[in-house]
Formats: sequence, structure tokens, C-alpha cells
Amino acid sequence: MENGLVNLINHLSRHKFKHAIVCIEDFSDFRQRITRDDVEVYALHRTQIGVWRLRWRLLKLLFDLQPDIVHSRNMSGLDALLPARWLGIKTIHSEHGFDIDDVHGRAWKKAWLRRFHSPLIDRYVTVSRDLERILIQESGIASRRVKQIYNGVDTEVFYPKTERCLTKLPIEWQHQDLFVVGTIGRFQPIKDQATLVRAFAQVVQCGSRANVSLRLMVVGDGPALNDLRQLAFDIGVERFVWFTGARNDVSALLQTMNLFVLPSLNEGISNTLLEAMACGLPVLATAVGGNVELLVENVMGSSFSPGDHDSLAAMICAYIEDPERLRNHSAAARRRAVENFSLQAMVSSYQNVYESI
Repeated sequence: MENGLVNLINHLSRHKFKHAIVCIEDFSDFRQRITRDDVEVYALHRTQIGVWRLRWRLLKLLFDLQPDIVHSRNMSGLDALLPARWLGIKTIHSEHGFDIDDVHGRAWKKAWLRRFHSPLIDRYVTVSRDLERILIQESGIASRRVKQIYNGVDTEVFYPKTERCLTKLPIEWQHQDLFVVGTIGRFQPIKDQATLVRAFAQVVQCGSRANVSLRLMVVGDGPALNDLRQLAFDIGVERFVWFTGARNDVSALLQTMNLFVLPSLNEGISNTLLEAMACGLPVLATAVGGNVELLVENVMGSSFSPGDHDSLAAMICAYIEDPERLRNHSAAARRRAVENFSLQAMVSSYQNVYESI
């Protein structure tokens, strides 16, 4: 969600749009990726001050900023809607995906909250058809009020390299015959990187040539990081796994991988999946949420059920043992990203929504 927001801000016309970002909790590292120098970012620390003080601060802040539109995102963003409506500001609300306590978006309390806030919202945006369906069916939002816009990827920043830059890898990994499986994401339970670590261990231990050249790159940070490190140690693959931490050179790291895996329990439209496709990586992803809208089965990758590390291990082995399949799916992934998920199409769609209200 943050990645998509930064892409949107960086590419919308400077002459038509100015932005201010209000973080309901704390700042994010993603603010370092904003290339514009006129974007103010505020943090309101809801957990520390409570909901009603938060709404009061939002009211004062919006009164000072005098925006034309307040664009809220996901459940935490709902708190901005009442202050915005009180001040007569137009509102857009986006749904980008769900968390571990509501994996499929069917929790009655959250559906009720969406329905309760509906009168405060002028327009809805969802990043996938699956989220659009849930918003209409589970939360009772009229279809005419919902616009579905896919995330876009900058295919000039994310592109395949004919030869990977080995200096981005740990010294002991810097030779061309490595097969690098990678994933990128925040370490939270809903992202379920543990399934990938378990599948990777099965491949390493299966006795194929993978146990010589296979490596796993896990990019990101978050509360589940220590648990993942411990899991890799417990199942004996810690020396084959690189936990990179948070990184700002994601495109360069993707260009060092051979295969990308997204093991999430649910997703809206994953920016990292699109970025991997744009870098010419075959993708293996769980058959959930927006993933099935991005992935063309057996053309540019394959899907598996959440938590099914046995099937994932078999899929990884299939790519290791069939270089031609790897090359064909690599080319198809790049082609699909360029033809169907351009950044400019996303930016144009959001601009149209903003201008329409």
C-alpha cells in the first residue's frame, strides 16, 4: 500500500496535484522514497493518544491544510472521514487488502464499520477485482460507487538484466552458478514467509543439484523477522538464507534473483509481484486475492494453496531442473508487466478519479 502511494505521488503531475500524507500511527521508511520536495508527512500516533484525540487532531490538521480531497486507505484510514466530512471536504476511500485478523475480508465488525462509514465517502477505489467484489457483496457498497484500479509498475526502473550484479550479493554468494529464490515483503503473519522457508528447506534436503547452488533471499523487515531467523536455524538452512533487512535497492536485488515467490495468506494487488514480473522473474504465488488476477498459470509462473510448502517445493525444483521453462516464463512475465500493468495507466486512472469529484 505504501509502495503504491509513493509511486502515485512521484508520478502525478506536479502542476495539478500537491500532497500531504497523514500517518495514523508512525512514520514509515517509505517516505524516503518520495522524490518530490513539497510533500509534508505527519504522524499522529493513535495508539498513544486514543481515537478521539486522533480525530480532533485530524480535524485541526485538515482545517489548516484545507485539502480539496481526503483519500483514506484501508481500515485505519476510516478515522479521517468524519473530520473531512465535517469540514465539507470531498473523500475517496481505497481498499488495498486485509490483515491476519481478517484474511478474507469477511469479519462482521469490519464489514459493519465499512458500511457505517459509507455515507461519508464520495468514491471508493479497490486495487483488485476481488476486493471490489468483497466491498460490494460483504459491505453492501453500491457498485456504481466503486472504481477498480490496478497498481502499476515502473518498467524502466524494474527491468531484466542479462547478467546479474554479483556485488549486491554476500561475498560467499558471488558466483554466477547460484540459483537464487527470493521474496520481498514486510515480515508479518499474513505474508507467511515461513511457508517459503519450509519449502526451501525441503528443496535443499531433497538431494538434487539444488543443495549445491540453491540460495534464498528474504528482503524486508518487520515484527516476524526474529521468528523467521529462528525457523531457518531450527530446520538447518540458515547458512543458505540471506535476510537482507529493509532495502532501498529493490530493483537491483530482484535482478540478482532467478525465481520470485509470494507466499501470502491474502493479497490485494502486490507491488512486489508486479516488480518481480517486470524484472523478468517467473513468479510462484498463493492463489488468493489479486494474485490470481496477475498470474497466468503455467505461462509465467504457478500458484499454490496458502501454507502448502510441499507443492511450493515441487514448483521450485521444477524450475531448477528445467532451464528452458525458466527462460520462457521469464520472458512472459516481463511481457505481461509491460503490456498490462504500466505505471502510467495507474496514474491516469487515479487522476481521472480525483478530477471527477
